[in-house]
Amino acid sequence: MDTLFDLPEPERQQAVVAHYRLSDDQYGSPAEREAIYDAERVMTAAVEAAGVGEVDGNEFGGGEAVLYAYGADAGALFKIMEPTLRSLPFRPANVVLRRGSRESESRVDL
Repeated sequence: MDTLFDLPEPERQQAVVAHYRLSDDQYGSPAEREAIYDAERVMTAAVEAAGVGEVDGNEFGGGEAVLYAYGADAGALFKIMEPTLRSLPFRPANVVLRRGSRESESRVDL
């Protein structure tokens, strides 16, 4: 038997994508970026401790900060991240929970 071909199918990854409006049309202020980095560190530790996925990074530009996280269950991932996501003061803000296809996305306003 060739075990190379008997590997289980990888689990379909779900996503939590948080969007925050910043104070300018570029990358936000240094204090805003630092707040995002701090929140990312807190969420990374919480998500890893809960074993629900991984916080995969951020993106700044166009007056917005976006945080990305992936795991097997977007709802479980969001539950762990939600307190920190809500604690960030930047508004408007929302989170997209991707459970597969675009048709199965849901949006939560923060």
